[in-house]
Amino acid sequence: MQRRSLIALAALACAAVTAHAQAPDWKKIRIGVEGAYPPFSEVDKDGKLKGFEIEYAQALCAEMKAECTLVQQDFDGLIPALQARKVDAIIASMSITEERKKAIAFSKAYYNTPARFAAKADAKLDISPAGLKGKKIGVQRATIHEKFAADTFKQSEIVRYATQDQAFLDLKSGRIDATVADMVAIDMGFLKTDAGKGFAFTGPSFDDVKYFGVGSGVGMRKADEKALGKKFNDAIDALRANGTFKKLNDKYFAYDISPKK
Repeated sequence: MQRRSLIALAALACAAVTAHAQAPDWKKIRIGVEGAYPPFSEVDKDGKLKGFEIEYAQALCAEMKAECTLVQQDFDGLIPALQARKVDAIIASMSITEERKKAIAFSKAYYNTPARFAAKADAKLDISPAGLKGKKIGVQRATIHEKFAADTFKQSEIVRYATQDQAFLDLKSGRIDATVADMVAIDMGFLKTDAGKGFAFTGPSFDDVKYFGVGSGVGMRKADEKALGKKFNDAIDALRANGTFKKLNDKYFAYDISPKK
């Protein structure tokens, strides 16, 4: 009986150690980023990641006192990488939508901006399903903008790209008639660059929660939401309170990208 008790106690102790080992303390976090979505994230001429979300991710990690590794990944591969445990979190302008929440968990929103169309400044496009009938609309694959365009502009040809920069290149060359994307990405990543000369926003802003959610949040596995989600939410609140978010906002943008309250 005593031997059995000792064995049972040893088994319990082993299980406790195993459970403890399997429970991350989140002192080290691998964050999936895109690196092809200026000014939020991009790769500079020296091959280094830069941009608003890159600095913001680093600030969150500093606040959490965590050692973070940024893992560059194509946008449409970020959720699969998260589910395959190749990364622990996603910071890549990923909008919090009901559809995505079926697969992963999110922190609270850390920024929110509307979608807009861009086209040649003299194109005079009517941004409506009838007005864009037969037109080619460029979108980044696996984004909320792809879903919005496909559902709304059914009589248009939706042309899908791995990155938004590829859509800008085809817009510049005339292979597509317009592109729809995040307003800031279009403004800072195209219109205010040399490549964007002769192009402009066209039509209204779009912010339907059905497609665009309530803003961009940190994505994570549902199993990690309680512990890791709290760390990110506390850090997001802290960066807002101590002025770090505003400092980064003002460094990159001429307008406030804070999420709606």
